[in-house]
Amino acid sequence: MDELRTSMDRELKGAAVPLLREAGFTGSFPHFRRRRAEALDLLTFQFDRNGGGFVVELARCSAEGCTTHWGKHIPATKVTAWDLHPSARHRIQPRSGSGTDSWFRFDHGQVAATCEELLANLSRVEQWLREAPPFAQADDLRPSLS
Repeated sequence: MDELRTSMDRELKGAAVPLLREAGFTGSFPHFRRRRAEALDLLTFQFDRNGGGFVVELARCSAEGCTTHWGKHIPATKVTAWDLHPSARHRIQPRSGSGTDSWFRFDHGQVAATCEELLANLSRVEQWLREAPPFAQADDLRPSLS
């Protein structure tokens, strides 16, 4: 792992993770979950495979976990946002767009500023989870045979 990524991880663990814990999230970086009576809220930090950026992915699944579209059950204690189909996830990113240039970027060396930018956007996590559609069932994501 390069030096900038190590610094970004440290910054997120020191500033963002405590806020997630206060909001009731458990888990370990980069995957977090929050148990609700009817569902699990899932949050994952997804990093650019080429380095220098990340987004926050959100999802919601059954309180029992999820079953993938190929039939594998992932229990509530292990499920992450990545286990849900991409259509059942939402991204928190600072700018609109589908490319990694719209992600939180720290490859310019401004790790603390990037973390502050994320913190300024964390309210969008709760907003999306409040307004999120009902979680997708595995059967909703399986291709139809008819």
